[in-house]
Order: sequence, then C-alpha cells, then structure tokens
Amino acid sequence: MRSSVIVFPGSNCDRDIAVALEKMQFKNQMVWHKESKLPKTDLIVVPGGFSYGDYLRSGAIAGKSLIIDEVIKAAAAGCLVLGICNGFQILTETGLLKGTLLRNKNLKFINKDVNLIVSNNKTKFTSKYELNQILKINIAHNEGNYFTNPQHLEKLKKENLIAFKYCDEKGDINKDSNPNGAMENIAGIFNDKKNILGMMPHPERMIDKTISNSDGVNLFSSLIS
Repeated sequence: MRSSVIVFPGSNCDRDIAVALEKMQFKNQMVWHKESKLPKTDLIVVPGGFSYGDYLRSGAIAGKSLIIDEVIKAAAAGCLVLGICNGFQILTETGLLKGTLLRNKNLKFINKDVNLIVSNNKTKFTSKYELNQILKINIAHNEGNYFTNPQHLEKLKKENLIAFKYCDEKGDINKDSNPNGAMENIAGIFNDKKNILGMMPHPERMIDKTISNSDGVNLFSSLIS
C-alpha cells in the first residue's frame, strides 16, 4: 500500500509517522508542501507538529499550502486521508472535516498518555480494533478541544462518525477523563464517507512495546487490510 506524508515548515512528527508507516510495510513518500502534484498514493497523512509555528491559528497557514488543493481533490476521489494532531487541525481549516479545535480547557499544553475508547470499528481505519476497545495513546497539543455546532454534533452521533472518545481506564466517558474539554470527549472524527479521519492522539507513537505500547498498530494494520 502506498502512502504520502505531507511535510510543512515546523512539522515535527512527520518522521515519526514515516517510521510507523514503513514498519507496517507501507511504501511511503515524503511530500513537501510546495509540491503541486501528489505521487500515486492510497493514503495521505497530514502529520502532527506545529506547521508554520502555529502562527495566526493552528493549521491556518498550512491549510492554504499549494499541495492542499491536491489533497482535497484526492480526498474527493476517495483517497484515504489521516490527519493527526496538527494534521486534524489542518483538515478542519481546509473544510475536509467540520468543526474546529479550540484551546485546551486549562489553557496549557498537554503531553501525556490518555485512554481512548473505540467508538466505531466498521471503517478502513479501525476494523482491526474491537468496538469499545480501550487504548492508551499519547497526546501532545495546546488546541485539542474539539467543538462543532449542535446540528453537526447530532449528525456525528447519528451517522456513527465519531472514531474515538477520551475515557478512563475502565472505559467510562466523563469530565474527569476528558483531558482538553473536547465536546462529548471527542478525540477523533470521520467525514461523511469515512475516508477521512482526524484525531488528536498520536497512534504513530504507540507501535513499539519497547518504548511505549502497541495500541496504535491496529490503526495501520486496518488500513493495510
């Protein structure tokens, strides 16, 4: 399976995701943001980091990069797109995903491992997980507080477009298990066609038990399968 990782000035997780993809046997290419064409690809990854230093607003400048037009076209044609952390923010800036990521509720940067529950395992991103499986994944963000309007929130719930929610180690979803104040503990969402996933946690950091755990592996194995 072929993958392409978009690289922006300030990206600091692009190499991490490349290592994860290559470990999972993807044929990966790095694509600089000034490129006007995408290589033939099955998966586009918009990685985490601080694109353009998060000036103006997280993901705002990256969302206007030259390569983004090609990402939008590819997504419309059905290509799989994964946005992680700053990548999720960029996807909301481009309109590929609805909603926005606000400042964390405590107005501080958060970097820690958190528990997630798998809310939908009937997609190309999550098929190797069990429904309601609890994962431990790292987060590292300042603007991870997902917010959307009531109509879209209702649609997310009705059409099963919520991928992951923050929970505690028992799977309980409540304010205490919500690290950033995200609406209804939302950690990741799909678009209508479920070929785009945006998530704040970093699955690429959880692919090796020696340094973390392997809870991120099944996201990539889902895509491969």
